Amino acid sequence: MDDRKLHLETLLAHEGRERGQVGGTVNTPVYRASTLLFPTVEALHAQHGTLNTYGRHGNPTTRSLERALAELEGAYGAMLTPSGLSALTTALLATLKPGDHLLMTDSVYDPTRAFCDETLKRFGIETTYYDPLIGGGIAELMRPNTRVVFLESPGSLTFEVQDVPSIAEVAHAHGALVMLDNTWGTPVNFPSFKHGVDISIHAATKYIVGHSDVLMGVIMTTEALFPQVRGFYKQLGLSVSADDAYLALRGLRTLSTRLERHQRNAEKIAHWLAEQPEVERILYPALPGAPGHELWKRDFTGACGLFGVEFKAMPEEAIHTMLDHMQLFGMGFSWGGFESLILLTNPSAHRSATTWKAEGPLVRLHIGLEHPDDLIADLEAGLLRLRGACR
Repeated sequence: MDDRKLHLETLLAHEGRERGQVGGTVNTPVYRASTLLFPTVEALHAQHGTLNTYGRHGNPTTRSLERALAELEGAYGAMLTPSGLSALTTALLATLKPGDHLLMTDSVYDPTRAFCDETLKRFGIETTYYDPLIGGGIAELMRPNTRVVFLESPGSLTFEVQDVPSIAEVAHAHGALVMLDNTWGTPVNFPSFKHGVDISIHAATKYIVGHSDVLMGVIMTTEALFPQVRGFYKQLGLSVSADDAYLALRGLRTLSTRLERHQRNAEKIAHWLAEQPEVERILYPALPGAPGHELWKRDFTGACGLFGVEFKAMPEEAIHTMLDHMQLFGMGFSWGGFESLILLTNPSAHRSATTWKAEGPLVRLHIGLEHPDDLIADLEAGLLRLRGACR
């Protein structure tokens, strides 16, 4: 059967698996191997330079995950890295050289900003930050030496939805590559390569793994860029363990089902929060009337469970009182697992091209797979504590 005619849910269940696997297993087993043996000199030479001549370059477990991810997002190939940040930094270093210019969205994940401001600067690569809502206006920032335009949509912490097709059209017209952090969108909800992206990056730690027990990143590219990026990736000696790849493959099989539940729970909770008197606005693109909703509706096929809540002006200690005693929402920096998380953020500390103008505190929520009524009860109790602290 032609895989291109199958629905995404079916691809999630079957991609990366090979018929006739050893032992007839449904899932690709864990291959723990640093050395791969060949029966003859001819066989060894025939495989030299391919992806499977040495354990670091992959084994059946890691290659199964790479094939599945590439197929799901429409990429030519995929590369697994030890973390989402390592995927970002590897992709940037593989495509930039001294003297190049990088355009970076101002709403980017802060460790990516630190890498640009410190490491890339030290390597003679200049970074210009731009308003994530600039759209086609990014043409005014393009230079002859602009090599990469980097997007993150929705933006980290503040969830600006970028006009990816418009930016990609301008970038390509100026000979630049388009790179996207697609962790929020996932391969399920944002088919990046159909929208003009050349390199898509994910913190697979989040929704792809989905169970808060593996750190992993993935780089996906077009056919034209794959040899360049894969060659640099191999030179850095990057690899992931077969055990971690196995867990990510297992998580991948339920990705669409989990995302549907994350979105359904998040929408219910976002609607409830929007009605609370302490809340100024909800930053969740899937919510009608929220910033970026129209672009999200045009380009995305779904959402996840991550969004921001902007509160009205109040003492920060009141928010602390709310967050310190949550029963179901944990406080932690990651997201994308089955559990709900809550985190006080400060976007104004990580902006240079734009200004975060909110008067009240901003809280990021990740809505997990618990029953939404239980999560609402936990938030309601927190708001009661907050109200008491504001008296």
